[in-house]
Amino acid sequence: MYDISTDPTGTDVTKIVADLGRRAKAAARDLSMATTDQRNLALSEAANALRCRSADILAANAKDIEGISNSDKDAAFIDRLMLTEDRVAGMADALDAIAAQDDPLGRTLATFNRPNGLKIDRISVPIGVIAMIYESRPNVGSDAGALCIKSGNAVILRGGSESLHSSRVIVACLAQGLAAAGLPQEAVQLVDTRDREAVKALLHSTDTVDLVIPRGGRGLVSLVQREARVPTLLHLDGNNHTYVHESADIDKAIGIVRNAKMRRTGICGATECVVIDAKIADQVLPRLADALIDCELRGDAQARRILPEMKVATDADWNTEYLSNIMSVKVVDDLDAGIAFVQSYSSGHTDAIVAEDVDAAKRFMAAIDSAVVMHNASTQFSDGGEFGMGAEIGIATGKMHARGPVGAEQLTSFKYFVYGDGQQRD
Repeated sequence: MYDISTDPTGTDVTKIVADLGRRAKAAARDLSMATTDQRNLALSEAANALRCRSADILAANAKDIEGISNSDKDAAFIDRLMLTEDRVAGMADALDAIAAQDDPLGRTLATFNRPNGLKIDRISVPIGVIAMIYESRPNVGSDAGALCIKSGNAVILRGGSESLHSSRVIVACLAQGLAAAGLPQEAVQLVDTRDREAVKALLHSTDTVDLVIPRGGRGLVSLVQREARVPTLLHLDGNNHTYVHESADIDKAIGIVRNAKMRRTGICGATECVVIDAKIADQVLPRLADALIDCELRGDAQARRILPEMKVATDADWNTEYLSNIMSVKVVDDLDAGIAFVQSYSSGHTDAIVAEDVDAAKRFMAAIDSAVVMHNASTQFSDGGEFGMGAEIGIATGKMHARGPVGAEQLTSFKYFVYGDGQQRD
């Protein structure tokens, strides 16, 4: 990896990023030809390196935490940045889980036998070079690097400046795994700078980068949408809803909503707004408030008639991804009103319904145009690991190429293999 502070060319970020791109493109060619066993060995050895260097990763992470000690970063941000022994172990376990999955490359997706004797196979292949731009969470670099290795893609990682020390050690572990498998270490590279111009340089790298994946807040996503010259796979914010239908089992609903909000408030799968049917709101809200005593509730007029002490929800609240122990509360008249409200304010990430009425659940899930829709489950299950992918590179909220949790399989494209025996076209 390049460390701009010691690079003899100085701080020409555009030049550095261009060189990273050229190295990545060469590495992608080699990685696309690697065997399944080689790529899996790289992941297993990288997992071992993460475990062996856990103390180094935690020491580096402590420097990152210290670096924001005098900043205005909130508790949710610090939680996303912080690594623990368990989280490092989880990163290593994710690499082993990805290695154990079926190879996403070389799969025959379709076969066509033409009347003229041609046989055409549609085969899964790598995308090429992926630029992963993410904020604060250093484990994202590990997940992204691993998923790209598994899917035969080279990746250039541009993590948040606050996590730079952690990212350096994590990428070194991935490089160690690649080297052990006889694969180019340049298949996973870090843009080792806090200079924000590096992001724009990646977004303009049309000669070397095939896909950009941003994972962060609205500011980052807006920048990518505005500046990108390279195709993008967007991971938008998680303004997620849980709708409690009139048929809901109230005990079940209270447990689901609490977990969906409070298990980890700073992740994109957390529920930010609970929507409650008016017919059961007076039964649900007092119990929900007791269960969420450690969470600030902000309600509309109907909710506050039941719980007058609740703070007033403003129009801004309906559009807010809090990533904190705050949740808005909306009371609606019926299923149609619930669907209309969720569809109006959802960011398209994950939305859920709690209902014993299966027909109502089916109607909600069909109507809500989000990447993930759930029935009687916590929105915090919206996660690549929980979907059996080992890890995720993000939750894609668009509709092209991939949608929902993006694992190794979603990081492939395809091409057509055509087999003939002398055919000539008239």
